[in-house]
Amino acid sequence: MKIWVPSEAAAEVLADLPDVECVVFDGRGPAPKGAEEAEVWIPPLIPVQDTPELMARMKRLRLVQTVTAGVEPYRPHLPQGVTLCNARGVHDAGTAEWAVGAMIAVLRDFPAFVDAQRRGEWAYHYTDVLADARVLIVGYGSIGAALERRLDGFEVEVVRVARTAREGVHPMEELDTLLPDADVVVLLVPATAHTAGMVDAGFLARMKDGALLVNAARGAVVDTDALVAELVSGRLRAALDVTDPEPLPGGHPLWNAPGVFITPHVAGSTPASTRRVLRLIRSQLLRYLAGEPLKNVITESY
Repeated sequence: MKIWVPSEAAAEVLADLPDVECVVFDGRGPAPKGAEEAEVWIPPLIPVQDTPELMARMKRLRLVQTVTAGVEPYRPHLPQGVTLCNARGVHDAGTAEWAVGAMIAVLRDFPAFVDAQRRGEWAYHYTDVLADARVLIVGYGSIGAALERRLDGFEVEVVRVARTAREGVHPMEELDTLLPDADVVVLLVPATAHTAGMVDAGFLARMKDGALLVNAARGAVVDTDALVAELVSGRLRAALDVTDPEPLPGGHPLWNAPGVFITPHVAGSTPASTRRVLRLIRSQLLRYLAGEPLKNVITESY
């Protein structure tokens, strides 16, 4: 059985499995020959540009196991009879840690202090603070729960929102009434047809003056032009690990908008995530070879 894997490390954790041949394809450069032979594909972290054409060539493909929680590059092109699994859980720690760090960086004005340090300037001033804030987590799943655990001790109130209401979790339909009272709004929703552009001008207008928008979801969830307008006005602040477009091109107005802190989609790019991805890959392949139920199977949009 041929398995396409994204790294030598992934090939190593599968090296002892019987009758398994691993082909490393990290997404850089042309795809290896023999796509028609691949039964399992574990795509790299950065999606392959010609994914639709490549998947169409994989006539023996039976399983796509992503190394990301997001599956939007593969879901629309999945051949009939192919199982799609995501990496739910492996990036929880890194993404939650990034979200807390980004909140503190913006609220305590760390970027401005870094600029002052480079100028050799002692720029004393008061800053905002995370303590006593109401943090609204939009898309409360495993990452949201990991974020809440890390916020424990910061003396904040956490308000949870998800697609499906449950005890202690509000439904999306109540979002409009929850936004005006939130000091920090954290986006953790998946990229779907329902979430594309959900943070539009109306959404942003309902946020309170001075509130902080934290996007650790996908760039397309936010209307970039509407966000830039709010940032330029000085009414809102933002911490973004993802943007639309992505990568953000040089000269884009978002780069120089006031009150924004941007990182290049690195929230889940940590050694912890790498270790957990490798464990998931091995456990999934053992399940697959044994004919056992797989974890994280995508049955609907997510």
